[in-house]
Amino acid sequence: QVQLVESGGGLVQPGGSLRLSCAVSGNIFSRYAMAWYRRAPGKQRELVASIRSGGSINYANSVKGRFTISRDDAKNTAYLQMNSLSPDDTAVYYCNLVSGITAYWGQGTQVTVSS
Repeated sequence: QVQLVESGGGLVQPGGSLRLSCAVSGNIFSRYAMAWYRRAPGKQRELVASIRSGGSINYANSVKGRFTISRDDAKNTAYLQMNSLSPDDTAVYYCNLVSGITAYWGQGTQVTVSS
C-alpha cells in the first residue's frame, strides 16, 4: 500500500515563501512521476508542477519563475519550494504519484497567503 503524506503548509504573508514536502511510503516501482496539484476555493483542481523519474519538469504558467519542484529518490520525497507567494496561491496543495497505471494522492496541505 502506497501512502503520500504532505507537510509544510501554513499561513504566510504575501511575498513570503513556503516549502512543501511529500513523503512516500510503501511498495512502488522505482520509476514514477510526481506532481503537485492545488485546489483553490471555488475552483477546479489544477496541476502546479510535475517531475518525471528522468528529471523532466513542467510548471503551470502561473507559477513559473516562483515555484521549484524537486525530488530526492533516496528519501522517496518530493518538494515544492514556493517563493513570492500571493493571495492567488491560496489553496489546498496535493501531492500526486503515478506509478505504472496507478495514481496515488496525499491528503492535502493548506497554504494560505494573507496579510
